[in-house]
Amino acid sequence: MGQHLGPAAALAFAAAAAAGYGVASVLQAAGARRATGLLQTLRAPAYLGGIALDLLAWLASLVALRTLPVYQVQAVLAGSLAVTVVVARLRLSARLRPVDVAAVAVTVAALVALAAAAGPQDEARPAGAVRLGLALTAIPVALAGWAGTRWGRPALNAALAGLAFGGAALCARAATLPADPLRGLPELASEPLVWALAAYGLTGMLLYADALEHGDVGPVTAVLWIVEVLAPSVVGVLALGDTVRPGWGVVAAVAVTATVAAAAVLANAPASLSGY
Repeated sequence: MGQHLGPAAALAFAAAAAAGYGVASVLQAAGARRATGLLQTLRAPAYLGGIALDLLAWLASLVALRTLPVYQVQAVLAGSLAVTVVVARLRLSARLRPVDVAAVAVTVAALVALAAAAGPQDEARPAGAVRLGLALTAIPVALAGWAGTRWGRPALNAALAGLAFGGAALCARAATLPADPLRGLPELASEPLVWALAAYGLTGMLLYADALEHGDVGPVTAVLWIVEVLAPSVVGVLALGDTVRPGWGVVAAVAVTATVAAAAVLANAPASLSGY
């Protein structure tokens, strides 16, 4: 899963994932808005199309995570909101505010800075306690999500979805995988982080669907990406050995912050909302 990719190729996978997420979010929101109830949402053709594209984007992001640090991949993925806004402008003739144009420019500049700031990454080899903690945390996140779909607000469910997707990213970075996953299926099936990754991913998908059904897509998506970028990025640096090029720590921190801020602006852009 990308263990032998060079940084440039891995970054291309991350960028492709961001593009896929940008289009998929449009389809998912359209399906959620036309449905009543979570089960009907999950059966809506537009939503299913978005899920299929989401899955492809997710797999591309997992490939990128085998080579690149978590903070870099997650920030690139947050750039999917810029993709959504630009596509809405080109395909739907949607109006862009000056602040939206500025946010797109900030996103592009921040991602270029992140690409330059990422240090050389070794294969993540976290301690056993870290691996166990990542795997077991999937349980309380899932339980909190179950409670959130019954009593929580859309913003809370979006935040929990961000935690879940962030947990999946961390598992993808930390998991020990066979060189040939097809021939090493028994070894793959015995890796707890692979099962935790699937649990995180499923939890995030269901929570995001529920948040989209009951909340406005802009704020919901903004909360999702803010949590999904910041939380796993911190864990990646502290526990998985993700590094920043010497002397570039401030640049990386500013770039991640700028990406999150731009995502919050773009999530509320008329261009991103008019397409739904």
